[in-house]
Amino acid sequence: MDGERERAEAVLPAQESGPREIPAPARGPAAGAPAGAGTRTKAPWWNVRSWRPGRPGVLPARLDAWLLAAAFSALYAALSLSRYRRMETMSWDLGIFEQAVKGYAHLHAPVADLKGPGFDELGDHFSPVLALIAPAYRLFPTPVTLLVAQALLFALSVVPVTRTAGLLLGRGRGLAVGAAYGLSWGVQRAVDFDFHEIAFAMPLLGFSLAAVLRRRWTAAMLWALPLVLVKEDLGVAAAMIGAVVWLRAGKDTVRGAAGGGEVRRWAVRLMVFGVVMSAWEIGWLIPSFHGPGYDAFNHINGDGSLTGHVPPVTALRTVLWLLLPAGGLLALRSPLLLVALPTLGWRFASHYPENWGTAWHYNAVLMPVVFLATVDCAALVGAGAPGRRRAPRWLRSPVRAVPAAMLGAALALCTQLPAAGLTHRDAYRVDAGTRAAKKALDRIPDGATVEANVGPLSRLVRRTTVYWVGQTGGRAPDYMAFENLSGWLQDPAGYARQLHPRARYVTVADAGGYVVLRRE
Repeated sequence: MDGERERAEAVLPAQESGPREIPAPARGPAAGAPAGAGTRTKAPWWNVRSWRPGRPGVLPARLDAWLLAAAFSALYAALSLSRYRRMETMSWDLGIFEQAVKGYAHLHAPVADLKGPGFDELGDHFSPVLALIAPAYRLFPTPVTLLVAQALLFALSVVPVTRTAGLLLGRGRGLAVGAAYGLSWGVQRAVDFDFHEIAFAMPLLGFSLAAVLRRRWTAAMLWALPLVLVKEDLGVAAAMIGAVVWLRAGKDTVRGAAGGGEVRRWAVRLMVFGVVMSAWEIGWLIPSFHGPGYDAFNHINGDGSLTGHVPPVTALRTVLWLLLPAGGLLALRSPLLLVALPTLGWRFASHYPENWGTAWHYNAVLMPVVFLATVDCAALVGAGAPGRRRAPRWLRSPVRAVPAAMLGAALALCTQLPAAGLTHRDAYRVDAGTRAAKKALDRIPDGATVEANVGPLSRLVRRTTVYWVGQTGGRAPDYMAFENLSGWLQDPAGYARQLHPRARYVTVADAGGYVVLRRE
């Protein structure tokens, strides 16, 4: 595959009207050799061009990415659903997003009462893309619908990473990169942390950046456009994709390829569109839905400044965790890393320490970027970019081993990641305490109003109106439900009186570490 990238650059036009595959290399004798000279060597089974219809025992290469995605969709769903069955919800986010999707499903505003009675979720984050889950939720009104949708979206992002790596690096290396991406710590952490809207960004980023590497400029920009509907900060990421297209299409212009100038003009339009949309969403749309008291910079810094408080060591540690398992520092040679800068920028400017590190879901959107940046550089170093001298052999050989190293790193890290938990029988068991807790929550009737902490949320949102503890807007709900596994709630009735002095609550269930109170 040493000359594959060079051949690809020579045959792919600067702007394509439809998808094209990189052609297979000639397999006959060398040019100028007499007929019959040379011998045809049998291609290995993992070679993307070795498959022919009817050949037994070999799957077509075009199925590789989809089969890998199917396997990862099962893995991700198992991670999320096993945690849900054990009632191990990690935050209130799953309840908030379910309330928003529930509103869309009934053709209402995406109201998230957990953030306050009648609070419109678009006043916190501009994510109207959640409405796409509404039809499925209307048919299956359960948080499981959100978790399965997230598993499918994350798995879908495996397709462009695997397929593009296979085209540029070879079938075997493509599968290694795709598997390493699917097992990456950023993806696993996000899947394990309930549900978040960034699940929609994963395939959009993957397909967009993959189109950049395949020089399909129109497709790259079209895939980037919907990012502005996923979250308010991703408009700037879309602008950065426009910047990458502008840089790469500029090389076509230098080489005299047709259409390079027009592509660059559209790339500039995408850059302007992305920045303007993010500014509009943050500066006007979100405040309009939020109402009085909104602080646009509260999400960045509590004092209203743009100066972050992240310790330099913490920032460096996060960056190294992003780069090293995804191919070392090889990705630094690719302009695709520009797409990661907006996300890293707002995170390191935040005054919330959880935004700085490697936990939770914040690093997921960076995974397609760094993995495809590594693929980009590996292809350039291995085959040589047009107009440049090919990299020396001593450098090309280690670079060809990078996909295997990526997969090895991913497998090694898996021992400390959520996927490792699926190897234990306890991941599939629901103990007696959990069953007792579910029965306790079943004492709450459908349609009731409930004040709750994290534990009961995912079991109650679909059939009741749930408020967060202390955020009922002065209302005394019909029921109160608390997870009390640590024993923090010694006097449930007394705690209820503190929250609602004018109401009287009695305990109706106390089992499995959960307490349920009813208003008299």
